[in-house]
Amino acid sequence: MRNPRHDDILRILQARKRISVGELTSRLSVSEVTIRKDLALLEDMGLLTRTHGGAALAEDREHRRALVVRRRENVEGKALIARAAAELVEEGETVYIDAGSTCALLAENLADRTLRVVTNSIDAVATLADAPSVALFSVGGSYRKEAGSFIGPLAVAALEGMHISTAFLGTSGFTADGVFSSQNTIESELKKQVIRRAGRTVLVVDRTKFGRTAFAVFACADEVDLVVTDTAAGEIPELDDLGVEVLHAREPSAPGRHRHKEARE
Repeated sequence: MRNPRHDDILRILQARKRISVGELTSRLSVSEVTIRKDLALLEDMGLLTRTHGGAALAEDREHRRALVVRRRENVEGKALIARAAAELVEEGETVYIDAGSTCALLAENLADRTLRVVTNSIDAVATLADAPSVALFSVGGSYRKEAGSFIGPLAVAALEGMHISTAFLGTSGFTADGVFSSQNTIESELKKQVIRRAGRTVLVVDRTKFGRTAFAVFACADEVDLVVTDTAAGEIPELDDLGVEVLHAREPSAPGRHRHKEARE
């Protein structure tokens, strides 16, 4: 059963990044012993890191970069990925659009479609707010400025009663052995919940993400149905061993789909 006090601790950490045991004791009106037990449990779950006299949000500070910076990286490749991903969507579907620069471009490509869209991305909300045939749902939660996203326990809880036809997720890193990772564990927990609620999971991965490892793992290759990327077939040989369907985004005049292996059952 979800512990509301744990949710409060994570919500505070998402906003503050670090906090002392004494302040948590005062704010949550419980004993120091109780707070220390809470922090030990949440650390075991990978959601925070205990520090001397307190706790810090578990995240990858080394690879954390502002969204405005990521928007300028590999713009052409991300645009190709977004167009290719949009072609996977059928009219009337319920889709989830993750935060991130590639997913923001995907939202632009879906603005003229008849869809139900669930998202944690403030860019997607802004893009689709006036789209005449899009029914738009925001999961809410704690706002993370550097990612332009809403995450945290409230966002996870908002998805519990939903079924998503296709989820489009971004990633901060994708290793040769097929591990997808994000910058902090709270963001990762939301992505895991999306995967649980989705009938099909599509990862949109531009070439800059391959070979990177971020702090928190949210999926392995056998948990996703399709990877859409701007890399050429065979450019990353390790993809052959993952057993996941790969769609290589191309200019509209060129063929794009390549199956390394049969998609998982």
